[in-house]
Amino acid sequence: MTLKIFLIILGFIAVGMALLCIKLFFGQKFVHLHIDGNKPLNKKGIHCVQSMDARERKVNPHRISERKSEDAQSE
Repeated sequence: MTLKIFLIILGFIAVGMALLCIKLFFGQKFVHLHIDGNKPLNKKGIHCVQSMDARERKVNPHRISERKSEDAQSE
């Protein structure tokens, strides 16, 4: 009984693998699931968190340097 179920499941897996191979052999590409590769999300301004973090960490050439006043140091 368990061997019969195992062979049926193995058959389903084999059919699925065969269909994936056929899809690859005929030139169709898999869907790019990474957010940066998704053009509609990029048009809405949604990007990868890692890319956004890297952009935010870049040195801003227009920044104003902050200085501590003498009054703040004495407190």
